[in-house]
Amino acid sequence: MSDRIRVLLIAEMCNPDWISIPLEGWCHGQAIAALTDTHLVTHTRNRENIAKAGLIEGQHFTALAAPMTEACLHTLGRLAGARAMGNKSWTTLTALSAVAYYPFERQVWQRFGADIRGGAYDVVHRLTPMSPTVPSLLAHWCRRAGVPFVMGPLNGGLAWPAQFGHLRAVEREWLSYVRGAYKLLPGYRSTRRNASAIVAGSASTRAEIDAEFQAKTVYVPENAIDPTRFERQCQGPPARPLRVVFIGRLVPYKGADMLIEAAAPLARAGQIVLDVIGDGPEMARLQSLARAADATHSVRFPGWIPHRDLQQYLDGAHVFAFPSVREFGGAVVLEAMALGLVPIVMDYGGPGELVTASTGFALPMASRDDIVASLRAVLERLVATPSQIAPIGARARARAQGQFTWQVKAQQMVHVYNWVLGREGKPNFGMPLTDLPDAETVETSGARTALGARHR
Repeated sequence: MSDRIRVLLIAEMCNPDWISIPLEGWCHGQAIAALTDTHLVTHTRNRENIAKAGLIEGQHFTALAAPMTEACLHTLGRLAGARAMGNKSWTTLTALSAVAYYPFERQVWQRFGADIRGGAYDVVHRLTPMSPTVPSLLAHWCRRAGVPFVMGPLNGGLAWPAQFGHLRAVEREWLSYVRGAYKLLPGYRSTRRNASAIVAGSASTRAEIDAEFQAKTVYVPENAIDPTRFERQCQGPPARPLRVVFIGRLVPYKGADMLIEAAAPLARAGQIVLDVIGDGPEMARLQSLARAADATHSVRFPGWIPHRDLQQYLDGAHVFAFPSVREFGGAVVLEAMALGLVPIVMDYGGPGELVTASTGFALPMASRDDIVASLRAVLERLVATPSQIAPIGARARARAQGQFTWQVKAQQMVHVYNWVLGREGKPNFGMPLTDLPDAETVETSGARTALGARHR
């Protein structure tokens, strides 16, 4: 008889051919399935792509039909303008999806409730949705059935930094002004009370969890990489000009405008080339900034590059600059690190938990002018001493490939399962994850504008 843990894995968002949370749900779920006896429960919208990936419906996964409620809320979201203005109003969309999720969990229980009560599964794990605002009916039903219910990694709820509060209006994040109100939703407290384990995907999300539930909370970072997708490694020492890249949606809070302003003097002097990779409503304004800075010959806009082609495009790049001021996870940061690029990020939210004192530059949150100055100082330092790029990049690559793979996350989740099953003590992986033992800290003159930047 197999001693593998039997897991009913709930991942309403789970798709191997999509991006963002659906892709995370797929990658994490498959890594868990490699270590446990897992049956995946997902939405019918994912059925075709999951089947194409080789899973057999009924044997490996079950796809449940979309309820009428979801279609109605999708229409309401469109009427409310939640999808307008370049994918803005994410908070509004999350609030709407929370309501639509209830019928999905009811269907899960109707289909699997008897199996759960009958002991067919050791653990029920709700992997997605990842939003901490979405309550769960399953938590209560599983507790009554005597089967541990695990939820997460949850991620979200990151406050807008005070220096950039005006961007909430630009992003149409109206509900973020009352973001704490989700704790008043029916089922919020009962979900956490009935859950056996709450997995927090970021330090900020864990901080939002009430003190009475901290004892059942474990930190496991949300994002990870598939190392087979990042086989290339940037080589050094680099020759000038240094190649700096930005990757992301071109929206105000991602900070591409600050990066262009910071890089402009070095770009004009031919010391760096900056590729702003992505698309979005800010494209025209960013191109105008480059023209105004007389840097169009060294600040390039290749547009959006398909993920499958990105690794090849980044071959020969040296630095990944991503001054987003409000980033929950930061998967793109890990991907750049996995290729050996030196990351420059804000020491706020997810990216600040990925980049450590030996693996990149975490800049302190500050005013826009101060961030521009900090960015420029780091770029000037790398231009002046390019020999440090290769060793920093190598440590960044080792951190990403050694501590942030889906396989590592699945192993961490198995420890969580064993904990709720009473087979081992509560796991503690660190928050944030610590560096590899042989990592080095590089001395800098700036207190928090270079490798010495730490926020805990």
